[in-house]
Amino acid sequence: MTHGNYERILEKIAKASGIDRSEIENMVEARRSKLSGLISKEGAAQVIASELGVSFENEKLKIDELLPGMRNVTVTGKVITLFPVRSFKTKRGDESKVANMWIADDSSNIKVVLWDTNHVQLIEKGEIKEGTVVDIKNAMMRDSELHLGNFSEIKPSSELFENVVTEKILREKNIFDFKKGDNVSTRAFVVQAFEPRFFHVCPECGKKVTSEGDSFVCIQHEKVVPEKRAVSSIVLDDGTESIRAVLFHDILGKLGITDFHDADMLSRQKEEILGKEMIFSGNVRNNAFFNTPEFIVNDVREVDLDELIVSLENKA
Repeated sequence: MTHGNYERILEKIAKASGIDRSEIENMVEARRSKLSGLISKEGAAQVIASELGVSFENEKLKIDELLPGMRNVTVTGKVITLFPVRSFKTKRGDESKVANMWIADDSSNIKVVLWDTNHVQLIEKGEIKEGTVVDIKNAMMRDSELHLGNFSEIKPSSELFENVVTEKILREKNIFDFKKGDNVSTRAFVVQAFEPRFFHVCPECGKKVTSEGDSFVCIQHEKVVPEKRAVSSIVLDDGTESIRAVLFHDILGKLGITDFHDADMLSRQKEEILGKEMIFSGNVRNNAFFNTPEFIVNDVREVDLDELIVSLENKA
């Protein structure tokens, strides 16, 4: 969560309870201290709000005000990405459908999952499509996603959005707090580095190609002269937990792995990154083979001391 979001939560509690804002901040810090700092400021503020009888349920919220565990969520957003409807079988063997989309407002964006057949039909009929602004009521936050069930409501809205946040929002998190589907940024040390593996891609579209005899074939561009790409794994540790991270060709270069042809140079570069602290950004997903979380890294950057000091001051 952003520092600004915490400020908004404080304001809502102060306004609804009539308690001075500074006193609420003291209550938040006391609760965090009691829990040895294992709860975020936003989480502690939610607990204090509940104790004071202040509810965020059924109140229309901005997307960046949504927190894990919230129920009866009311929010309005513009559909910026709509995925194809998928069919699946329930545990009882019945056929059912699920739809996924991303909605955005002027504060942030979030993934929305529709489980109810009537809601899915709105997409199949074209009543909800990319660009449609939707009103959502009685939804539930599951980790970092908004889920709609049988008692939820979704319908096209008359509200207009001039500007919406379309880029993915990165949350600064400790590895211990990573959850599947998170788009996160974390400061961590490289504690292990593995040998890269290689694959070939189409030079036109960048998609993986298959080999047929002496040739390589792209589904879209047929026979092509492919480009060689590397993918490698490292293990990151930030002091709270460790996680396997996956980095593709260009991102490996940002980490310092650039020579894939000279074995001695590659070995030296791998040694040089061990113990290095950097800031890693990407998406957390589940590794189906091992059934464990893994971190798909899409950016790596050096730790900026000035930026770090400002960040620590904001969290103080």
